[in-house]
Amino acid sequence: MRIGLVRRGYSASGGAEAYLFRFAEAARAAGHGPVLICGGEWPGGVWPHEQIVVAGKTPEEFADRLEDRRASGGWDVLFSLERVWACDVYRAGDGVHAAWLERRRQFEPAWRGWFRNLQRKHREILELECALFTGGARRVIANSGMVKDEIIRFYGTPAEHLHVVHNGVPIHAAEIGAREKIRAELGLGPTEYVAFFAGSGWERKGLRHAVAAVNTLKIPVTLLVAGRGETHRLPSSNRVRFLGALPGERLRAVLAAADVFVLPTIYDPFSNACIEALAAGLPVITTTANGFAEIIESGVDGEAVAPGDIGALADALSSWADPPRRAVVRPRLIEKAARCSVEENLARTLEVITAAAM
Repeated sequence: MRIGLVRRGYSASGGAEAYLFRFAEAARAAGHGPVLICGGEWPGGVWPHEQIVVAGKTPEEFADRLEDRRASGGWDVLFSLERVWACDVYRAGDGVHAAWLERRRQFEPAWRGWFRNLQRKHREILELECALFTGGARRVIANSGMVKDEIIRFYGTPAEHLHVVHNGVPIHAAEIGAREKIRAELGLGPTEYVAFFAGSGWERKGLRHAVAAVNTLKIPVTLLVAGRGETHRLPSSNRVRFLGALPGERLRAVLAAADVFVLPTIYDPFSNACIEALAAGLPVITTTANGFAEIIESGVDGEAVAPGDIGALADALSSWADPPRRAVVRPRLIEKAARCSVEENLARTLEVITAAAM
């Protein structure tokens, strides 16, 4: 079976791109032929399989050009990670744009939401999203129950057309002695309480709420921040250290050096960083606006608080400052992360795609 894989844009560090490479290898191992349908942003020689370039500078232009080729494309099933007009299977890895805009309006001045409604980009994304969820996609893969519920709430998609397949990430064991080594490099004490935040898009990920929360704590704490963003938009704090963007190996090393992982996101379909934190044995403090929260038990594996609730976030950070408590749950967290494997995700995704091709 020839499987058309749709992704317009390209980022060397993008999660969707990494997913496509893993999926293509799994598809080939199962006897299928992966064909990438992409925009001109993809550099030559990066994709090791068959590739078709479709022109289009905006989401809608790309979707229009893909629609022109869909009937004569030569693939047996079309699997899209991009919002397009129609496909056999759509993976809603970016969540529901209408839900994100709704959440965003709760944390910004009214004029910004009004101005955003006038922007062409958002109008196009909403139009394409509506087309997919109201019949354009024969089957939809949501990466969390939260996203599935949002698709039904905003677009009335029949539940039987929706399949929940949680994200999976490669699990890497931490290097022996990484905790002590990284703490020494960063000038952290062996018993210092360290919270770790990692992510881009600091506004959506809620970093300012994390900074505000650590500022209120009566206990000593250091918040390490990986990623890039605008620091002038954050509360000032002498408890925060910015590490910049970290490559995968370095990120995993810092996870090994931390005590808890904090991601007070305003909206996240299902955070891969949270799985990686679990795999490092860290309790995860996040929000109910993160699809990942549905796989943890609040108070046992970490905490899931309401987005924007700085008091609850501070209480959660304080409650997990106890080393014996963290030591008790560590084996459970590592075991739970192992269930969110790449292999499980790819196998279940292939099942949905195969069924859609029949």
